[in-house]
Amino acid sequence: MSKISVAFFAAAVLYALIGMCLGIFMGTSGDHSLSPVHAHINLLGWATLALMGAFYGLAGRQTPTRLAWTNFGVSNLGNLISLPLLALLLQGNTSVVPIMAAGEILLVLGMVIFGVAVLTVGGKPTRV
Repeated sequence: MSKISVAFFAAAVLYALIGMCLGIFMGTSGDHSLSPVHAHINLLGWATLALMGAFYGLAGRQTPTRLAWTNFGVSNLGNLISLPLLALLLQGNTSVVPIMAAGEILLVLGMVIFGVAVLTVGGKPTRV
């Protein structure tokens, strides 16, 4: 398996563990006010990064390596900015919105980069 695929899966596992811990915390405390953060960690961190890692693993040698690493960095940076700030926003701190918006733009950019990678791999002839 390629290093990029392993990196995506490793990051996905970290997000999954954070999401699980947050879920346990909310369940034991009875305070579910951070449920949107929990959902976004699981969707944008665990599920999305795992799917990207699976794609790059399946693409194998056709993976556009530089683009894939850019995808990894941009997507993770977007998560690391947006997810904690979403928690602060839900707790009433509206001053985080401009910075959070930058993180959200990075998340969209990460998905666009992934789309370009998919189209790049899809446009290459398959070797058997």
